[in-house]
Amino acid sequence: METVFIWAIILVVLGVVVLAKSVVTVRQGYNYTVERFGRYVSTFQPGFHLMIPFIFAIGRKVNMMEQVLNVPSQEVISKDNAVLTVDGVVFYQVLDAAKAAYEVNNLEYAILNLTMTNIRTVLGSMDLDESLSQRDSINHRLLSVVDEATTPWGVKVTRIEIKDISPQQDMVQSMARQMKAEREKRATILEAEGIKQAAILEADGEKRAAILEAEGRQESAFRDAEARERLAEAEAKATRVVSEAIASGDVQAINYFVAQKYVGALEAFANSDNQKTLLLPMEATAILGSLAGIGEIAKETFGKDK
Repeated sequence: METVFIWAIILVVLGVVVLAKSVVTVRQGYNYTVERFGRYVSTFQPGFHLMIPFIFAIGRKVNMMEQVLNVPSQEVISKDNAVLTVDGVVFYQVLDAAKAAYEVNNLEYAILNLTMTNIRTVLGSMDLDESLSQRDSINHRLLSVVDEATTPWGVKVTRIEIKDISPQQDMVQSMARQMKAEREKRATILEAEGIKQAAILEADGEKRAAILEAEGRQESAFRDAEARERLAEAEAKATRVVSEAIASGDVQAINYFVAQKYVGALEAFANSDNQKTLLLPMEATAILGSLAGIGEIAKETFGKDK
């Protein structure tokens, strides 16, 4: 009786084990590969599945969600022999569980090393300035190369981002000095341009002032010449009138010229800078007589015109 009880217990335990191995529940976000005697035959999608135990077995449990790999820092030599410290991050997703499980051993390690190798290749083909300023271009080139290389593994690399590119300390100091020198150069150029522009504006102003002054002198000279011309015409007319008077025997016409010179000489004496006292060694009645003569000539002339 005891023997039968023991065998019953053994059969129940065996049945529970067989049932447990026959029922497979795949979680969301995962795919399980199924092997028959160690050979891949199919893939279980998320959900409830049954299989024959001991003949079929679960091979690999593959994460089908998008995953992130941190790329550790590494030193890279650029095209112009600058040493850079670079790290990054890789986003990838498994699209084919069977390929990811059986086409490559240690998928994460393979992707990580492939990414690090291509980072050295891409940055090694660029100058320091390009490496620091063209990060989007670097990410695009890395993504294109790594995604193509991982396609046979059933993996889709969705994004590769370079987190940090750090030159060595002495290079950073050199870049700071170069930037400072460049800024000082730009400041000097701007200052020189300002001085040049100011000089041009000043010269243009002086030119315009000189032109205006020359035009003013020209206008003044023209008006002076016109005034002298009119004065000369008046003097010529006066001389002609006096000459006609002399020709007709009028003595007062001679007094006109004498009085004119006489008055001019007195005016020169009076306007002299060093003249304070004016002595007249002649009689004032002579001057008045000459002026009277001028008046007579004028009366006769205008009387004739009437």
